[in-house]
Amino acid sequence: MDIPANILIVDDDRDIRTLLAEYLEHNNFRAFVAADGSGMRHLLEKEQIDLIVLDLGLPGEDGLQLCRWLRTKSQLPVVMLTARGEPLDRILGLEMGADDYLVKPFEPRELLARIRNVLRRHQPSVEGESREAKRILFSTWTLDLIARHLLTPQGTAVMLSGAEFRLLKIFLQHANRILSRDQLSILIKGHDADPLDRSIDLQVSRLRQKLEDDAKSPSLLKTVRNEGYILASTVRLEN
Repeated sequence: MDIPANILIVDDDRDIRTLLAEYLEHNNFRAFVAADGSGMRHLLEKEQIDLIVLDLGLPGEDGLQLCRWLRTKSQLPVVMLTARGEPLDRILGLEMGADDYLVKPFEPRELLARIRNVLRRHQPSVEGESREAKRILFSTWTLDLIARHLLTPQGTAVMLSGAEFRLLKIFLQHANRILSRDQLSILIKGHDADPLDRSIDLQVSRLRQKLEDDAKSPSLLKTVRNEGYILASTVRLEN
């Protein structure tokens, strides 16, 4: 099961924000909306955003200024939207760090295709890469994909059950993304979680023990209330 990418739409036109959000949600993305730079920054602090659809002609800070600011903070993909069709505007947008550029009015299908293309270019699949990797490094821990055990920061092996290994690998393949119990159940078992089935929660609790993560205040494998779990760590593959 693919975890839907989080798309942030920044546009001062409420109708466009609503239309695009509904269209992207219908096409298996999670959509967030903001009307200006302040709203964009607020959502970037709260959510794990995968791509920004950014209008050039915003009130206050325009899209070029915001794109320049984004490039000082990250390499988050940006698709620029504008009512202007002049070649110079397109060149400026790309020079400021936009990954693609679309002139209004446009077909939502064309924007969808561009979003997918940019995501493919910018987000190599950890899941696919991990098939070739021998180890996954995260926080101060290492998951050995060959021996199927954990290595502590001191290099001591920690044995994992088959279920614990599969669950941890899934979290690492989707690091810094909230995974609901249903998503975890589908990825592990191939079907939605039964409302009374607490096996996912039990496995998460056991993983926390193995990772020495405080169950009352976990810093690595966190609970997101009413949403699911998230493994909060950078991840590095080792061949």
